[in-house]
Amino acid sequence: MGSAAEAATGDHAFLRALLDAEAALTRAQGSLGLAPAAAADAVTAAADAARFDVHALAPRARAGGNPVIPLVADLSAAVGDEHSPYVHRGATSQDIMDTATMLVAVRTLDVMSGDLARTERALARLACEHRDTVMPGRTLTQHAVPTTFGLKAAGWRSLVLDARDRVRLVRNSLPVQLGGAAGTLAAFTVYGALDTGALVEAYARELGLAAPVLPWHTLRAPVADLAGALAFTAGALGKTAADVLTLSRTEIRELSEGTGGGSSAMPHKANPVRATLIAAAARRAPQLAATLYGAMAAEDERPAGAWHAEWEPLRDLLRLVGGAARDAAELAEGLQVHADAMRAHLDLTHGLIVSERLSAELAPVLGRARAKEVLTRVARRATAEGRPLVELLAEEPELKDFDLVALTDPTQYTGSAGALTDRALERR
Repeated sequence: MGSAAEAATGDHAFLRALLDAEAALTRAQGSLGLAPAAAADAVTAAADAARFDVHALAPRARAGGNPVIPLVADLSAAVGDEHSPYVHRGATSQDIMDTATMLVAVRTLDVMSGDLARTERALARLACEHRDTVMPGRTLTQHAVPTTFGLKAAGWRSLVLDARDRVRLVRNSLPVQLGGAAGTLAAFTVYGALDTGALVEAYARELGLAAPVLPWHTLRAPVADLAGALAFTAGALGKTAADVLTLSRTEIRELSEGTGGGSSAMPHKANPVRATLIAAAARRAPQLAATLYGAMAAEDERPAGAWHAEWEPLRDLLRLVGGAARDAAELAEGLQVHADAMRAHLDLTHGLIVSERLSAELAPVLGRARAKEVLTRVARRATAEGRPLVELLAEEPELKDFDLVALTDPTQYTGSAGALTDRALERR
C-alpha cells in the first residue's frame, strides 16, 4: 500500500498511458507526413489526463469491452472537428490498450529497478560487514555445518541481481503495438503509409518503447516475458523474506527488522512486517503470472477473452512486485544482525555441528569404520549428557594426539564461505 508502484499502475496512470499512446500515434504519422503537424500538436495538447474523468470512462467501457472506444470519442471531441479525423486513425482498440499497458509496465519497472538497486546495495554492505560472522547453517530445519551470515547475505544479493537483470532485459524489450484491425496495418496504407515499418518505428520512438517485428495481438510473448520476470523477482525477494522470518523468531533472534510492526493485542511484539509482506507477494505472484501465461493461447488474429483476461492480473502483478521491491529495500537497509546470538547458537548441539569435519579428519588415521563408531558413540553421549563434544572426545585414548579444541571450534570450519562471499561481491 502507498508504494510508487501502486501510483504507477493506478487508474489515472493507465488513463495517462492511453492518452500518451493516442497522441504519439498522431505525432508518428505527422513525422512521416501522414497527418498535419497542426493535428499532431492539437491531439497532443488535448491528450491531458487532467481533462478526462477516469471514473466516468469506466462504466462506458463495458459497452465495447474496453476503455479505448469511449476515450477516443472523448479525445476527438476535445480536439475539435478540424483535427479529430487524425485521432486514432488506422488503429484498433487493442493497439492502444496494449501500447498503454507496455507504457505502464515500463514506468513501473523503472520505479522497481530503483528499489532493487537500493536492496542490492544494502545487502552488499551486510555481506561485506559480516563476511566472517559465523552462524549455524541449517538444512531441513536442523543445524548442519557452520556457515557465515556474509555468505547468506551475498546469496540474497545474487538473487536480487538476477532479478534486476531480468527486469532490465524485459523493460528494454517491451514493444509498442500497431497492427490495425487484424494485424495487417491495412488502414495505414490507405492513409498513405507506403512503409508501415517506418511508421511502427516512428511510433516506438515517440514512446520510448521497442519496435516489434510483427504486430503481437495474438503473439503474447511480451506479456509472458514480463510476467516471468515479475514472478521471478517476487520469488527472489521472497527468499530473503523467508530467511528473515525464520531467523527473527523469538527463540532464534539472529536477525530482526529495524522497525518492527506492532500487535493490536500484544504490546510486547515487534513483528517482521516487511518480510511478511514480501513473503505474501512471493506466494501470490506465481498464480497471477499463470493467468498471463494462460492467455497466450489466443485464437484468430485478435482474440475474444484471452487479451481481456490479462489486464487485471498484470496490473496486480506489477503493483504487487513493485510493492515487494519497496519493502525489500526498507528491510535490507534496516536489518539488524545479532552476531552474538549466531555465535551462541553454534554451541546448541554441544559441538556436533562440526561432526562432518571430525569424520573427515579422523577417518584417515582411525579408518572410516572405526572413526564412525567412535563419533557415533560420543555424539550420543553429548546429546544424552549435555556435555561438550570436545570433553568427551578427550576421553578417547585414540584421539590423544589430535588438537581437539581446534577441530571442534565451529568458527574454524566455514570452508570457502569467505572466498565465495568475496567472489559474489565482485559482481556489479
